Amino acid sequence: MIYTGFELAYLFFFYSFMGWCLEVVYAAVGRKEFVNRGFLNGMLCPVYGFSMVFMLVFMDSLREEWFYLFLGCMIVGTVTELLTGLLLEKVFHLRLWDYSGRRFQAGGYICLAAAALWGGLGIFVIKFLNPLLMGLLKTISYLPGILVLSCLWLILAVDISMTVGALLKIKSQNHAMSEIAEGLNQASRSLQAAIVRLVDRRMNRAFPGMEQKKAETEEEKQELIRQKTIFAYGCSFYKVVWIFFLGAFLGALVEMVFCRFTMGWWMSRSSLVYGTFSLVWGIGVAGATIVLYRYRNQEDSHIFLAGTLLGGAYEYICSVFTELAFGTVFWDYSDIPFNLGGRINLLYCFFWGIAAWVWMKRLYPVISRCIEKIPQKAGKVLTWVFLLFMAWDVSISALALARYGERAQGIPPAGELAVWLDQEFPDERMNQIYPSAKTTDELGQ
Repeated sequence: MIYTGFELAYLFFFYSFMGWCLEVVYAAVGRKEFVNRGFLNGMLCPVYGFSMVFMLVFMDSLREEWFYLFLGCMIVGTVTELLTGLLLEKVFHLRLWDYSGRRFQAGGYICLAAAALWGGLGIFVIKFLNPLLMGLLKTISYLPGILVLSCLWLILAVDISMTVGALLKIKSQNHAMSEIAEGLNQASRSLQAAIVRLVDRRMNRAFPGMEQKKAETEEEKQELIRQKTIFAYGCSFYKVVWIFFLGAFLGALVEMVFCRFTMGWWMSRSSLVYGTFSLVWGIGVAGATIVLYRYRNQEDSHIFLAGTLLGGAYEYICSVFTELAFGTVFWDYSDIPFNLGGRINLLYCFFWGIAAWVWMKRLYPVISRCIEKIPQKAGKVLTWVFLLFMAWDVSISALALARYGERAQGIPPAGELAVWLDQEFPDERMNQIYPSAKTTDELGQ
């Protein structure tokens, strides 16, 4: 099912509200009192809204595959919960939930029981609840619906600003964030002070076990010094950018070599029209580094299992996204045993697990040390040069792919840009860059 932005926005708010209701009921049953369990002051839990929207967009094609639908929804919800937990700790140094006492948990952020709950919720929503909601949404007139949405987005933006500003003041995490909080204070010190007290009381009441960052130890101070003196120290922004580029380049090369030995010929595996870069590998390696960085010293089996599940889910989502965005399928595993809709297969999921282990246990420590040896000024300049080049390359590639899909449908060029794209990126060249790509029309024949 293809959703419009109008529908997705309403679904996000509805499921955010339903998630808030679930959290309130859970707290009421366990603590025998009403507690606003949301991170925000309003009656919304955005983590539920985002999770359900992601499930609806990327997992709808698994509607008739109950087991795989459950597994996919479980992974999407768990990854969203994990990233939310990591973000809250990174930005605010807060732990709003902790599964450390549960069996089969990871870092206290996620656990098997919560993952199974996400899977069950996903099946209920996709199979039963969402069809009813879509019927109701079709009865909403467009202009009144846009007006209501505008009000909802405004309320959400104000709520986020109030909550974040108050938490920054409460935690005073660092100098830069203190300046942000101070800016909010200048607008209305008395009102802001009241908001801070309100949010502080509500957060401690809603999450009595909430962990907060203590005063910096001497070791933490030394860590901050190293962050300022060493280029791309730890899992910083600059480190992730360099890892993205290396992963994109090496991933494309590995796939080319793999195709050479399995198919007998060199096949382009680049995602872009300029350079040998695989965005799937680049984003995958960078994302795996961000998620698994703090678990890099865990047992090998844990890294392999996480890589297998996350890699499979990531590849599936990429396949759905490119088909929806460009009308093009870049890979099709229908001929490989144990595949799921031709988007992923068990063998390549294992490859993701092996790649995660090789990367985190063997390659990352070496590459990380090499990156950190780059001089700071040169490293920062090169980073932004890389980013500008990649932004330009991605933009041209997206336009070329969009025009490639239009030509497949017999749509003539409209404007000088389309004419230039036809001249620079004719079908012959696009077939060389993307030899395994097929338009949705070709797949349907």
